[in-house]
Amino acid sequence: MKRALISVSDKTGIVEFAKKLVELGVEIISTGGTAKKLIEEGVDVIGISEVTGFPECLDGRVKTLHPNIHAGLLAMRSNDEHMKQLEQLNVTPIDLVVVNLYPFKQTILKENVSREDAIENIDIGGPTMLRSAAKNYQDVAVVVDPEDYNKVLEEVKENGQVSYETKFYLCSKVFEHTSHYDTLIANYMREQRGATDLPDTISMTFEKVQDMRYGENPHQKAAFYKEVGNTKGCLTNAVQLHGKALSFNNINDTNGALELLKEFEEPTIVACKHANPCGVGSASNIYEAYIKAYKADPVSIFGGIVVANREIDEKTAEEINKIFVEIVVAPSYTKEALGVLTKKKNIRVLTLENILTKQPDTAYDLKKVSGGLLVQTIDNKLLPEEELKVVTDRKPSEKEMEDLLFAWKVVKYAKSNGIAIGKDKMSLGVGPGQVNRIWACKQAIEHGVEHLGENSLQGASLASDAFFPFADCVEEAAKAGITCIIQPGGSIRDDESIEACNKHNIAMVFTGMRHFRH
Repeated sequence: MKRALISVSDKTGIVEFAKKLVELGVEIISTGGTAKKLIEEGVDVIGISEVTGFPECLDGRVKTLHPNIHAGLLAMRSNDEHMKQLEQLNVTPIDLVVVNLYPFKQTILKENVSREDAIENIDIGGPTMLRSAAKNYQDVAVVVDPEDYNKVLEEVKENGQVSYETKFYLCSKVFEHTSHYDTLIANYMREQRGATDLPDTISMTFEKVQDMRYGENPHQKAAFYKEVGNTKGCLTNAVQLHGKALSFNNINDTNGALELLKEFEEPTIVACKHANPCGVGSASNIYEAYIKAYKADPVSIFGGIVVANREIDEKTAEEINKIFVEIVVAPSYTKEALGVLTKKKNIRVLTLENILTKQPDTAYDLKKVSGGLLVQTIDNKLLPEEELKVVTDRKPSEKEMEDLLFAWKVVKYAKSNGIAIGKDKMSLGVGPGQVNRIWACKQAIEHGVEHLGENSLQGASLASDAFFPFADCVEEAAKAGITCIIQPGGSIRDDESIEACNKHNIAMVFTGMRHFRH
């Protein structure tokens, strides 16, 4: 290895790396700020203009875009004609390229960044050099990650060059790096023009947060990745205060609980198991909310996840600690509450700022299927903008309507087919993920009676995530003492359900909007 080109935005470790290359007899070419930094630190550097014979210009927009650079990168050493042409053109081959790109991501994440600033931080020469060097990987080593500096130095020191295997590894990292970079730019431009359509082609990029011990099952590999951009209120921004690392299932289940929590503005606790709500309670304070959520299903909450939209105080923490829960997430904890919760070794305690912040309307919901990807806009509406439609003889009272809306929020986040029963800002029974709606209905009723007593559902409200295909759910609700039902409507047998409600003096409201969740 004789000649290296270094031009980096992230200068982590670059001075030490360059000095060691010089010690190994490698000549350094550099540009702009990188050259200035290296020279200040006593590294011998050849300026890029000395190689190109052309000054850096246009405020640094043009520096390395020159045949003297790219011929030196792209010439195949095994091709005699290539090497002959280099000699005729007086071009020296470049054996190592060390480049990382203008900080586009860091720029667009700044508050109130202008489009002009963002565009000025789109690197042109850097990706071009990276792609040239990576295309010719058999002859040129190309480094984008400071973590690889030591590996390169060790091989050059030992063998005088970088091995073929390492060069191919570095080449693959280049295309991952530039793909990520270009996707950030493309998505930023799409946001800037306010695009809301689903594009003909779609590219997304995520950054690894952590490796996981395994996936849903121990034989599956897994990792947790985060989106780049505004992720306020998302689990990727949570800070873990106590406990072992989150598992794949922990993250998936907690995310489901957080999505439901965001529907409530008053103090609320959501208890979740396998991404389904098992207990939800709202009250004037977080302690009373927890008591409601616990009483709703004291069996399923065991080993589950508890999320809160208010600070956890000592009294609430003591109640939580009476059972085993996997995870607690809240915007904050009092010092005393944190002391109580951290007494248990196996609980994970997380804090999440902006816990009620919802995803923007432009966000996508993704589902991987074999050989493809299902993409849809997020389900960011609770009810249609127009008024709800009362379809029965009896209208719900103000109190009943409050219960209906509470139950509707809960059922929106239960797996389909889903039924949720609520009363007094407390879930009384949830029947999620059944293959037919009557099973979900019976399950929700049975759970309510089992945990809260024989007459617990008297005067309660029932919500269904999709329409009733038959009147059987109404009949079951009537037997349990339920007095109000909310559902989308739209079945060819709606009249049968309406007639059954009228017969049992049940008020029923149609939303005209369903909430399937698969």
